[in-house]
Amino acid sequence: MNKNAFYFGPFNWKTLVGFLYYAVAEDYLTRFTLQCKGWTSVFHATSVPQFLGTATTNLNDLLTQGIGWSSGLMDVGLSKFFAFIYGPSKMSFLGKMCYAELSFFPLYCLPLWCFATVPKLCLLNGTSIYFFEVSNPFFIIFPFIFMSSSIILLYEIFITGRSFRSWINEQRIWMIKSITSHLYGCLDAFMKRIGMRKTSFLVTNKVDDDEQAMLYTKGLIDFRTSAMFLAPLVTLMMLNMVSFVVGMARLVLVGDLEKWFLQVLIPFYILVMSFPIMEGQGKNSSINGHFLRFCYIALDFIATRI
Repeated sequence: MNKNAFYFGPFNWKTLVGFLYYAVAEDYLTRFTLQCKGWTSVFHATSVPQFLGTATTNLNDLLTQGIGWSSGLMDVGLSKFFAFIYGPSKMSFLGKMCYAELSFFPLYCLPLWCFATVPKLCLLNGTSIYFFEVSNPFFIIFPFIFMSSSIILLYEIFITGRSFRSWINEQRIWMIKSITSHLYGCLDAFMKRIGMRKTSFLVTNKVDDDEQAMLYTKGLIDFRTSAMFLAPLVTLMMLNMVSFVVGMARLVLVGDLEKWFLQVLIPFYILVMSFPIMEGQGKNSSINGHFLRFCYIALDFIATRI
């Protein structure tokens, strides 16, 4: 039977079987619409892998793929397929909440950008934004939330047979994706919604590269990526570096550890997580030039603000 006649014939199976390609996130949309019609999802794990494929092994392809996924999820959330308005639905209210959260989860790049910038800018200006000092009994809330989430992720890493280094890389990739691909994906979706951009499909490289595969197996990040990804990463790294230097100088010269401890600890933690960025860009002359300028800014703040 001719496949064209079967596909475009009177049966028109493409409207009944297969993925729905309204958005780039076709797997999400197909699963959602099927469950709205009463289908039940089943997790089927077999001893023999049922699907073999090649995932992205370098940062550029990972973030490019992340833009497409983030934009596709936002496209669905901003369309008629939004979980709370698409109907009639046989899905439970809790299920709708899960799908709604998933469609808008790229938006958490906004609070993360605030977290990456606002406390550091306030530290540079000498403004304390945390109500609880170290001696306050309620201060334990902050380290408890951070430690509990980190321990849960660490437990999941260990039970899947991975190492502590994998946990660190998970944290780093989460931060990198949040401030780059999720942000660009949200902007892409909003621009398409208001007609400033046409729908496009970002293709990632599927060809194996021996050098990149070697770095991937060693748990190293390849930072040979686009400037649109490096610019926010390096800018935030330098901002945290300057704020940490200014904060430490304020602690040494002025004191008041209880007031500034948390605001100085946060940029220190981000710098530790950003070490691969510093390591990967250390030989880049343009990055070194920016680094020296930020050092001058830090010295200027130390001289004028303290």
